[in-house]
Amino acid sequence: MKNIVTVAHSPDADDIFMYYAIKFGWVTLKGVEFENIALDIETLNVEAFKNTYDVSAISFALYPKIRQEYALLKTAVSFGEGYGPKVVKLKNKKLKRNFKVALSGEHTTNAMLFRIYYPEARVVYKNFLEIEDAVLNGEVDAGVLIHESILTYDDRLEVEKELWDIWCELSGGDLPLPLGGMALRRSIPINKAIDYENTLIKAVKVATTHAKPLSKMLIERDLIRVDAPTLEKYLSLYANADSVELNEIQLTAINKLFEIGFKNGFYDTLIKAEDFLIPSEYEELRNS
Repeated sequence: MKNIVTVAHSPDADDIFMYYAIKFGWVTLKGVEFENIALDIETLNVEAFKNTYDVSAISFALYPKIRQEYALLKTAVSFGEGYGPKVVKLKNKKLKRNFKVALSGEHTTNAMLFRIYYPEARVVYKNFLEIEDAVLNGEVDAGVLIHESILTYDDRLEVEKELWDIWCELSGGDLPLPLGGMALRRSIPINKAIDYENTLIKAVKVATTHAKPLSKMLIERDLIRVDAPTLEKYLSLYANADSVELNEIQLTAINKLFEIGFKNGFYDTLIKAEDFLIPSEYEELRNS
């Protein structure tokens, strides 16, 4: 009997792309069946509080709040570098200091940075797929677009502020913007946790190495909401060689995000990401 491991990710193109090498059977782990669940990122953030899934995509800004229950994985990460979520409004619309804005979820990275930068804005939370329409129909004055929407938004909208620019102002610049990562339940034995993480690392590596055939399969199976050129552009931003395994610059950026959140009262303590990674050195000791 195979051990079933639940892996939850968002339905946006980069998460699907990074996971589906496993779904298509290109990457396997003996004795283990990975069961994928696709839910919007804020739902995943909320479910992480409940310890629902074995492995889950999360917003990096959420992690300090779930650190007791989940370890931070080193793979399937999404960072912005010169780009990221966008604050949009109707063209030529003037925003008041207390403008009403739709965000994709209370625990998302973009929400934390937005609330720090615009403390007087009146925030409502919506599924990320509903935000553009809410701005277009006047339900809100502005909205923060994420995922593929940053490339495909309506011509009637214009960018008020780039989250990248907010991040640079708050962080001092020179660091990539940490958006999404993966976490694994701490109750999983360490030897299995290492195996699961290594399998996911391999899946992301295989996906990025074989991006064209994998992208074609995703489009042919109607698993992606965008066309081929937009998918290629989007994956170049959020699912690339830098997504395979966290590097030192990315860890520094995550720590800066945690520092900004702590200083602004979002966390009860200041943590370092390195202290919450799965100790892969255990595998070397186990095999020595």
